[in-house]
Amino acid sequence: MSSNPADAPTPPPAGPDNGPAVSREAFDALFESVRTWGRWVPDGRGAWHRVTGEHVRRAAALVRSGTVVPMARPWDTVPGPDNGRPALHYMSDLGDVEPPEPATHKDFIGTDYHGKSVSHLDALSHVACRGRLYDGGAARELVGAGGARFGDVAALGALVTKGVLLDLPAVLGKPWLEPGQAVRAADVVAAETALGVRIGAGDAVLLRVGRFRRRGELGAWDADAACAGLHVDAVPLLAERGIALLGGDGDSDVRPSPVEGVHSPVHALAVAAMGVPLLDNLDLEALSAACAETGRYEFLLVVAPLNIPGGTGSPVNPVAIL
Repeated sequence: MSSNPADAPTPPPAGPDNGPAVSREAFDALFESVRTWGRWVPDGRGAWHRVTGEHVRRAAALVRSGTVVPMARPWDTVPGPDNGRPALHYMSDLGDVEPPEPATHKDFIGTDYHGKSVSHLDALSHVACRGRLYDGGAARELVGAGGARFGDVAALGALVTKGVLLDLPAVLGKPWLEPGQAVRAADVVAAETALGVRIGAGDAVLLRVGRFRRRGELGAWDADAACAGLHVDAVPLLAERGIALLGGDGDSDVRPSPVEGVHSPVHALAVAAMGVPLLDNLDLEALSAACAETGRYEFLLVVAPLNIPGGTGSPVNPVAIL
């Protein structure tokens, strides 16, 4: 079947196993249990404060072969069921505008990147829960037409730390997890054991569910309706371990959401409660292959978002170095 999202997209399977249902009351209690408001200087960096110079030095010591693996998806200008707001790319100068020599060629790119297509970073201003951003500020007062005055992507700067790939299809001996499959806390622990890793304080956790391998082989589907990802019962474990960043080849949340009245509960818990930025829509296929080849699922990770004052996030091309 063609991998072109415009050609006969494959619907997600019926009856997704998105885990046990969670009431809004239980979710609110979970939010309070993992909340870290007031723990760090309120500069909008949140859990990135966990990454010290010592963390960076230890992460750099993981580099052995020097293999560099970028994780951004191609800039996606093709509309489809998982790309309702296609990115823009057009030429603005074909070399005949500015004489004399040399001729130059220029182009324009633009994107409404918060979605299911562009690889991007969610800053702390991206998510509010009950009207509050991370650290408790009122979202309506801190985010307006001019952008965010707290928790913008410019406040984050760059992150260099240890990355851990939780490759669930590799652990389970499958090419991918089906859309709607929940990854539970026990699955995270089992993956650590199988892959020989342990998530620690200041680490970046990347969850591979095989989304883009499935998309390439079976075609696109509406990832808002069904996508494999974390159940909220995995979040307390990640909070206890003290992670600094969470990401994956989905958007971390299992969909449909198992939480009553909350469409993106992992987003709310990670960003708004824990101050943990998210990486969405990464292409983890090359990293999966590199980790399998070396037998190592931890690496140096570099994340350098664009410096956009007021931005709620940024397109990004994270790089793993093995």
